[in-house]
Amino acid sequence: MKIINIGFLCFIILLFFAVECFAFRCGSGLVSSGDTKTRVLVTCGKPTSRENSCANRRVSTTTDKNGKIKKIKKCGNKVEIWHYNCGDEDFIYALTFENGKLTNETTDGRGKGKSACRGK
Repeated sequence: MKIINIGFLCFIILLFFAVECFAFRCGSGLVSSGDTKTRVLVTCGKPTSRENSCANRRVSTTTDKNGKIKKIKKCGNKVEIWHYNCGDEDFIYALTFENGKLTNETTDGRGKGKSACRGK
């Protein structure tokens, strides 16, 4: 019975630390999902580049009064992506923000040159 309790306790501890794996570490700082753009900027500094994108783009067609067909493009959800080039020994990280909150962190290839990430 004690072995099961110790095993369960170890599992809970590992699960707690696994949450930190889904965060972006910039120097001694750490940002994760739900953080605001301001918090990321203060913790990690200015990104190497920024881009605006559209998630869930919808295209529909309609006809005008002359019978001409027109395509209408609507953005389902505007997102902002910040890229951090962490240098030769690391990756380029892409942080996606929706409604001002960090929602996703992915890598976007190998970094090049000097690191633009704080503390690296």
